[in-house]
Amino acid sequence: MEIGVYRPGELTAADRAVWTAMQSQAHLLGAPELANPFLSSEFTLAVGHCRRGVRIAVVREEGEPVAFFPFQRTRLGVGRAIGLGLSDAQGLVHRPGFQWDARELLRACSLAVWEFDHLVEGQKPFAVGARGSFPSPVIDVERGYEAYLARLRDRSPRFTRTTLAKERKLGRDVGEVRYVHDERDPAVLRTLIGWKSAQYRRTGRSDRFARPWIIRLVEQLFHTRGASCQGLLSVLYAGGRPVAAHFGLCSERVLACWFPAYDPAFAKYSPGLVLHLRMAEGAAAQGVDYLDLGRGEKEYKDSLKTRDLSVSEGWVTRRHPVALGHRARRAPVRALRNTVVSRPEFFGPADRVLKGMGSLRKRNPQG
Repeated sequence: MEIGVYRPGELTAADRAVWTAMQSQAHLLGAPELANPFLSSEFTLAVGHCRRGVRIAVVREEGEPVAFFPFQRTRLGVGRAIGLGLSDAQGLVHRPGFQWDARELLRACSLAVWEFDHLVEGQKPFAVGARGSFPSPVIDVERGYEAYLARLRDRSPRFTRTTLAKERKLGRDVGEVRYVHDERDPAVLRTLIGWKSAQYRRTGRSDRFARPWIIRLVEQLFHTRGASCQGLLSVLYAGGRPVAAHFGLCSERVLACWFPAYDPAFAKYSPGLVLHLRMAEGAAAQGVDYLDLGRGEKEYKDSLKTRDLSVSEGWVTRRHPVALGHRARRAPVRALRNTVVSRPEFFGPADRVLKGMGSLRKRNPQG
């Protein structure tokens, strides 16, 4: 087995084609989790255009690629999953049956540690370093939208009835409701970014779009049309104006949900929920198997989902002082955050504090 490490621009077209083929066949070979667009070469290369330290390890047997391991690396040898904190699926893309030694891979990549927060299932050599596993809710549409809607009616009849009624009321009050599954107008993307940025600030969360590199990444992925990853902007219009939108990444089989937001002026119509139902319908029409709503407990996700995947967070290490130092810094932070998020008696007060901070920001935007 030979392991070569490359910069994004050094990856050959032939290697990228093999990577894409592994993902397109993953659902047939018992590893559907590898079809996620966050695991694609397109996503890795896009991050490489916006961030330093992006590398791809290519594992070969008899000269042929059998696995691809993208990562980000600091000068001290601290490794992170591609887009750590942004990407919702992480791991090594590989041929069926391929086995690897995590420490050997880290050594070949000159890494003392590799940290992840959305490790997909089936990555046993990395999973030994997991410090926790978390549900990632999904909407199954492989049997078609009507089958999903019927299932949703059976499980949550009141929720389904109310959401569909609000869509009809939106049309009566505001104007014709129209849905565009793949909107190509960059101006609408900018509108979505503005809504999402305001939502982060309003709820006291860190504004991701205050970081220019994230805006560059989203804009680049908006124009990406690869086989394993294409940017997908879905928009709900009412009376000719956008009222809700979502930007995510789509592969042949998976729609990875990423940045949903809506115009607060239309909040009483629940346009975000209406949008997600329309997205499920559009994805089903394109032959997508499921929508991955991403890790994180949200009421709307619980209402819409059909089941959960599982993702893990943690790190794998070699015996190295840098690895010890990294774990000492990161472990308490992750443990505290996960305790707050998972315990209602902690999360409620913390959420109220964040929203209070958001209100202060709104009244004092320069503060």
